[in-house]
Amino acid sequence: MKADPPLILDIDGTLTRPDRWGIDPRVFDPLWEWNAPVVLATGKAFPYPVALCHFIGIPQLVVAENGGVVYTDDSVTITADRSGAQAVVDAYLEAGHDLGWGPEDTVNRWRETEVAISREQPEGPLREIATELGLEVLDTGYAYHVVDPAVSKGNGVRLVAESEGFDLTNAVAVGDSVNDVSTFEAVGQSFAVANADTRAKAAADEVLEAEHADGTLDVLERVRGTQA
Repeated sequence: MKADPPLILDIDGTLTRPDRWGIDPRVFDPLWEWNAPVVLATGKAFPYPVALCHFIGIPQLVVAENGGVVYTDDSVTITADRSGAQAVVDAYLEAGHDLGWGPEDTVNRWRETEVAISREQPEGPLREIATELGLEVLDTGYAYHVVDPAVSKGNGVRLVAESEGFDLTNAVAVGDSVNDVSTFEAVGQSFAVANADTRAKAAADEVLEAEHADGTLDVLERVRGTQA
């Protein structure tokens, strides 16, 4: 009997509903039943993908904060220092701008290696400050992420594969954004959902006809049991 391939899955725009915010519950059972490692690779803060793994009932294999935090084998690896991103944000705030999340800022409260800014805030000044301080701004379509340019989801995924002992050339990835490009480059087969941005579509082996979780579910059905 053939085995399932390892999966590397983005969350926002990939496991979500197209018509409203939130995870599409139809993904829960297929991922729980998947007979191979499932890695959630996201730009979200570390607690979010860990919680999602917990609620699905799958092992907690996580690449969070665009590769800044990696969790595997009950071990947390921090691959970047938040101080650089914080310096960018401090200068951005000093220039009179705002992060856009309100006083409690649950978007950044638990971030350890980067800072996210609402896309409703001015992008140009943020990029100028980041460039001056040697950092990068990723526009994921959901937020502007101030990140260390040496950090990526792809590098985080490689750490998980090495720790868990699976071959990334056998892995399948699904994503929707520029921050998934490095993941697509690391795996054997990559898919961009129909709602993906132009860079993700250009990097993927295939662009799906369906959006969001509909596209991801189509991939899961297609690749299930395809590994020798």
